[in-house]
Amino acid sequence: MITDWIELNMTPGIGPRAAAKLLERFGSAEAVYSATRTELEQLRLAPEAIDSIIARDLRSTAEAERTAVRRLGGDVLLLDDGVYPSSLREIYDPPIVLYVKGAWSECLDQPCIGMVGSRKCSTYGQNTAMMLARDLAQRGITVVSGFARGIDAAAHRGALEAGGRTVAVLGTGIDEVYPRDHKKLAEEILAGGGALVTQFPLGTPPVSENFPYRNRIISGLSLGIVVVEAAENSGSLITARLAMEQNREVFAVPGNITSRNSFGANYLIKGASAKLVQQWQDIATEMPPQLAAKLLPPPFSEKRTDPSLSDKLELVPEGLSETETSVFQLLNADSPAHVDWLIDKSKLPISELTAALLALEMRELVRALPGRCFVRKI
Repeated sequence: MITDWIELNMTPGIGPRAAAKLLERFGSAEAVYSATRTELEQLRLAPEAIDSIIARDLRSTAEAERTAVRRLGGDVLLLDDGVYPSSLREIYDPPIVLYVKGAWSECLDQPCIGMVGSRKCSTYGQNTAMMLARDLAQRGITVVSGFARGIDAAAHRGALEAGGRTVAVLGTGIDEVYPRDHKKLAEEILAGGGALVTQFPLGTPPVSENFPYRNRIISGLSLGIVVVEAAENSGSLITARLAMEQNREVFAVPGNITSRNSFGANYLIKGASAKLVQQWQDIATEMPPQLAAKLLPPPFSEKRTDPSLSDKLELVPEGLSETETSVFQLLNADSPAHVDWLIDKSKLPISELTAALLALEMRELVRALPGRCFVRKI
């Protein structure tokens, strides 16, 4: 029964590895609860786990949990279900239960690419994550990330901007939104045909030990992981290591060598642990041949249908006034320009400059940042 699996997943001292030992020995969650104390002790489980299994003291809690998940509009996937993600089942210690909400089946039926990086990312990193996620999502790739601030949020938003699908893997219960200021992002993911996924029971808070478990689900669901920015001791490097252990592709976006946030990605590239990424095609070429053939343009095509990032940034959109064009050309995608600097360089009165920036924002050509700064939107 589903309740047996939920109960086992909630049992203190039973993590994925202990659960794997139990399932290997007894065959199913139902059979675990028919085992004797002697049989359980032979597996060297934690004493509190054995006591809980024998006493069945979480039975009613698990039944209430199942009802609450349904009330939230979620589902519970079991490791032995046919609908459980096959790529995640392949890893060494898959979670025995997944809590999911949203269009999870449609999301996970598509090829998935994970994208991770620094919470305190640069404008360059944020723009790059959004661009890559948007380009991949436009081509039917589900973008998987960890719902954190910074690169994760940029990846989710890039996929949503493209009208594509994105999956947020949580380090909390599916009823918890963390960070708190991502409540609107969670709503947008669900409204956009995306999904929320976690292995943790309802009400689980965002404690630090949960996030390595979350990271292995990100990589386990994905064909490969893209590291956009990562400091020396970043959790993103843990995700990259997990991806290697799971035989997934690892990609990294090169960064400024003087930036602490670039250390991780540059380190992975330098050690040949990751493939350098400049554009979405660099990721597509490493995918399974049949998928790559669908995504990539035919070889030797003379027509360029997807200009490079540098080409995009050199183009001036049509329909701009002379003032809007001059302001647009002063901006770039990586370095925020303060309004005072724009006044000095453009020689425009503040009223004209403000009007031009507002017009460019309304056309979604520029993006306003905190502190009265602006960048091009790519």
